[in-house]
Amino acid sequence: MNLLVTGGAGFIGSHFVESALADGHAVSVIDCFNDFYSPEVKRRNLQNSLSHIQLFECDIRDSETTNRVFQEAKPEAVVHFAARAGVRPSIRDPRLYIDTNITGTFNLLDAARSSGSSRFIFASSSSVYGTLKTAPFSESLCLNQTISPYAATKLAGEQLCSNFSHLYGMQCVALRFFTVYGPRQRPDLAIHSFSKAIYEGCPIQQFGDGSTRRDYTYIDDILQGITAALQYKGAPYDVFNLGESQTTTLRDLIAQLEKALGKSAKIEILPEQPGDVPLTYADISKSRQLLGYNPCTPISEGIPRFVDWFLKTHSRP
Repeated sequence: MNLLVTGGAGFIGSHFVESALADGHAVSVIDCFNDFYSPEVKRRNLQNSLSHIQLFECDIRDSETTNRVFQEAKPEAVVHFAARAGVRPSIRDPRLYIDTNITGTFNLLDAARSSGSSRFIFASSSSVYGTLKTAPFSESLCLNQTISPYAATKLAGEQLCSNFSHLYGMQCVALRFFTVYGPRQRPDLAIHSFSKAIYEGCPIQQFGDGSTRRDYTYIDDILQGITAALQYKGAPYDVFNLGESQTTTLRDLIAQLEKALGKSAKIEILPEQPGDVPLTYADISKSRQLLGYNPCTPISEGIPRFVDWFLKTHSRP
């Protein structure tokens, strides 16, 4: 297919671009290279793909430019990763998150409709489940409360996809990612930032008593799910969890990083943060059945793989 990948220079996006090229797709990329983290890191993420893609440096908040990209690229399918990410930053600047994640997603859907794109894959988040106590989290659960602007914008994005599917016949799939990690992970996320701190002998910030649990999902497994969603021929609009369906406490995560790095962590214990959820845990039975999704990288294997990449790249200027 002719694919347009938004946020294609980011962590998940750049991995998917490489995967899509290897599968024989024609790929165009939208990315604005904002400074949420180093734009140079993002450009490095794309360096092996750059000669094989069409790159558009633009902001999805700009509807006119976004429409021009679609008219030039003429994608059959859109894989939409571009977003302002992170719970805590969204509390500090909710308007930016609403503008990017809601208005930007609307601009893309509208441009896709106008240009004749038939398929739209939306990167959602496990954050939409909020503080639900019914675990593991199933896609059929009623979601009537989110606890951060980031989560609210992701749930709104899902609803926009539902609207466009119903009104205009576009095949839309929302994928709820559960704490994705692996090579190129964003430097602000726990596994990456903790690894850097432990390696450099600096204290890591542990929010709460370490009992919070996350369903950490390795990037290769996420790519498997995204690729399957592109081929999905079921309901015109559908939602799927992509996780490992196993949880790890924050304490255990730190212990695994210490083991892989061969160093002990200095831990600064801080109060729990507003917007952080106590648990993420994916029920992936629907994804297994309808997408053939089959994650196979437990965190005991994924953490050493991440640390191996981290150690090889940490000295890079």
